[in-house]
Amino acid sequence: VGSSSVLTCSPKSSITMVTWKINPKVGGSCTLGYRADQNKTDRTNCSDSINWKLRPDWDPTLEIRQVEIAHEGDYTCEVVATDGNFHKTHHLTVLAPPRLTLYCDGHGVPVCEAAAGKPPAQISWVLESTSTPKEEAHDNGTVTVLSKFTALSTNRTNTTCIVSHPAGNQSKSIAC
Repeated sequence: VGSSSVLTCSPKSSITMVTWKINPKVGGSCTLGYRADQNKTDRTNCSDSINWKLRPDWDPTLEIRQVEIAHEGDYTCEVVATDGNFHKTHHLTVLAPPRLTLYCDGHGVPVCEAAAGKPPAQISWVLESTSTPKEEAHDNGTVTVLSKFTALSTNRTNTTCIVSHPAGNQSKSIAC
């Protein structure tokens, strides 16, 4: 989320036409097209964040700026060239790093929250804990994971929560 993604479409010699067909998991489809004989580009229902990386007559690569979860889906490039027709499909999966919050609840128990991650984060504790994380799914495909520290011994002063996620790991410590 937030970075740029570049999807290649192998340039062939003597390109006649290039079409990107974009089918996100959520929302409507969009297309980007280029016709060499008219040196003309066309776009239908595409947001401004989806565009040619360079000029399509040089390179038919697609760029998605400021990637959002809504961009997840299938991106198919169709090239018509003098030596044949070519198709390439990219399946774009978007990772959203969770926001880590660590606090003490009303009973002095450490609570670790990994909010709005995609996929769901894994939560563990440095000191051994019997905690069972709870997950809450959101409409946009992200998941919030909540874990309360359950001490096996009462002799604790500082507790560390570790959040593991494909977009990066995080940790925080607290004394309740």
